[in-house]
Amino acid sequence: MRLIEMEIARQDWKSMLCGCGGSAGHLSRDLLQLAGRGPLKRPSYVSLEEHVWSPAVLWEPAPAVTSVALAALADDAAPTARKWFLDLLQLMVAGEGTDWESARRGLDLPELCRDLAVHGLWLLYVEVLSNRGPEAGTAFEILTVVEPDRARLQDVREAAADWLPVCCRTGLCDDNLRDLDR
Repeated sequence: MRLIEMEIARQDWKSMLCGCGGSAGHLSRDLLQLAGRGPLKRPSYVSLEEHVWSPAVLWEPAPAVTSVALAALADDAAPTARKWFLDLLQLMVAGEGTDWESARRGLDLPELCRDLAVHGLWLLYVEVLSNRGPEAGTAFEILTVVEPDRARLQDVREAAADWLPVCCRTGLCDDNLRDLDR
C-alpha cells in the first residue's frame, strides 16, 4: 500500500458531511481516481468543487483532503496527479470560510487545513526547488500562506526566481493572502 492509499484509508469519510449534502464516502474513490489508483489505473480528473470546497466555504472533509494531498506529494504520484493535488492543496489553504454545520461545532476549516499543511513545508520546498514546471509556482503560493519563517521563504524566492511566475518573484501573490507571521 502506498502513502496516498494509507492516508485515504485513515479517514472516516462516511461520517463526514460532504458539500453535496450526503456522506463524503465517495471522496475516497474520487481521490484514488485523481491519484491514478482507481479502476482506470491512470490519473483521471475529478472535480471536488461543491464536495470539499466552493469559492465561499470549505466543507467538513477539507482537512482530510489536505492530508491526502500532502501524502500524494510525498508519494510517487504521476506528474499530472501531483499538479492536481497541489491545486487542491492550494484551494484548501486559501479557503476563507467554513460551512455552517462545521462552524456551528466550532471548527475553522481553513485554519485546520493551513495547520496541516505546515507539516508538509519541506514537500512544498522540494516542489519549488525541483523546477518541474508551473507546479513550482503553485507550491510557492501555498508556502506564502503557510510558511511562518518569512526569511526562509524569501531565500527560496531568490533561489528559484528564474523559474517562478512573476507574482511569486515580486511578492504579489503574498499580498493577496493573509500574513501568517506569528
